[in-house]
Amino acid sequence: MERLSGLDASFLYLETPTHHMHVALTLVFDPSTVPGGYSFERMKRSIAARIPYAPVFRRRLVEVPFRLGHPVWVDDPDFDIDYHVRLTAVPGPGGLHQLADLAGDIAGHQLDRCKPLWEMWMVEGLADGRIGVIAKMHHSTVDGVSGAALLSVLFDLEIDPPDQAPPEQAGLDERIPSGFELMSQAMVARSLRPLEMTRDIVRTGQKVLGVRKVRLGVGSRGTRAKAALPLSAPRTSFNGSLTRRRSVALGAIGLDDVKRLKNATGTTVNDVILGVCTGALRSYLLERDELPDKPLVAVVPVSVTPEADGPKGSNLVSAMFVQLPANLDDPVDRLMAIHEGTRGAKEEHRALGADMLQNWAEHSTPNVFANAARFYSRMRLADRHRPIANLVISNVPGPDFPLYLGGAELIAGFPLGPVMEGMGANFTVMSYRGVLYWGINTCPETIPKAWALASAVPRALDELLESAGLEPAVYRSSEAAEAVREAGCGPEPSTP
Repeated sequence: MERLSGLDASFLYLETPTHHMHVALTLVFDPSTVPGGYSFERMKRSIAARIPYAPVFRRRLVEVPFRLGHPVWVDDPDFDIDYHVRLTAVPGPGGLHQLADLAGDIAGHQLDRCKPLWEMWMVEGLADGRIGVIAKMHHSTVDGVSGAALLSVLFDLEIDPPDQAPPEQAGLDERIPSGFELMSQAMVARSLRPLEMTRDIVRTGQKVLGVRKVRLGVGSRGTRAKAALPLSAPRTSFNGSLTRRRSVALGAIGLDDVKRLKNATGTTVNDVILGVCTGALRSYLLERDELPDKPLVAVVPVSVTPEADGPKGSNLVSAMFVQLPANLDDPVDRLMAIHEGTRGAKEEHRALGADMLQNWAEHSTPNVFANAARFYSRMRLADRHRPIANLVISNVPGPDFPLYLGGAELIAGFPLGPVMEGMGANFTVMSYRGVLYWGINTCPETIPKAWALASAVPRALDELLESAGLEPAVYRSSEAAEAVREAGCGPEPSTP
């Protein structure tokens, strides 16, 4: 039995019928490398054989009676691989659009909290015999980095690896704790809360003073390097209340092209990704004649290492608020402004402390938090105030070597983060073998054509390269790009 951290539990409390808090991954595989040939049952057996190596796949939630404390994880005594690994298909020969449509439909349905919080859909019918996999897991279970790390458990580094000895199962406890046990544990945790809160108030006060000093400082380019502030974002058409539905668009650009820009401008890979996002958003908003005259604001999750005495959990993440100056005409000017902004955001984040979010989340009261989230969604309050931010943008590092699932080679992987209330879009980027794969998750009632954003991504990269005086993108002629195209996943899908 393991109690959820406050931050992990907050992703449960935030979930409402329209606000889904799961992350997803849409993958394309070449099954021609599978020893003995591909079959769904063979792939399911391969996944089932790896479950013992990652207990996260077998654990499910148990709520504390009367919600006196955060839920706990227990090993599910009724775990059934057939419930979690499912078979579906798209009309053949399916391409990227059909796979994305299916991913959006799956993303629009919440996970059953009576089961371990994950599903994996095997998708047949893709062009040239390719197969897809759409994996979905609740954010209370993983963050972006730990989710990517699970790939090392499910996937292999070679087509036909040698058999491994099964891990020891001595610690597996399938007993469901009693309500008395759960309440006793919760009351012990609550008894320590006043002391912990006093400590956190003192620490937070000290850190806020540190942030103030940073905001009064001057940046290396002679300007004040400041993070963006919550509730400073301009309102756009995609900033409002959500519905249950989700729409997904997918794309890709070359990592080497991004690194060329990074080296030429003295910025970072993450800065360039944010610059490409800004260019794509600018194009989208210009086409709709709604480009604001002030910068957009993005929430950028940051992986952190908490203090030794701090709370532990599945989510080791904090967040920065970064300005995206889509109102500037020149792409390089936008990139340099982002660079200064992210530098200031990092300085403020360090001053505030990486673990402040984890510490304060420990004090969240389940009933109050969950009821407030439902009231906020039901009353559509996101339509009635200035956006906290315009969207979420996340960058997750992935492997630069080939991976295999049951012998099938991974060709492309598109991550999908959750869409938040008031922020109708989530851009998540993951690198794999020299390619940056983009998953754009949206609410279709706020962004009717998500593919317009996806098709604007490579154009925004081209604009940046041209503005920086660099050669055009070379990704389109790379071997990786050709492999993706064969699966119907070219980097520039047409806009339907």
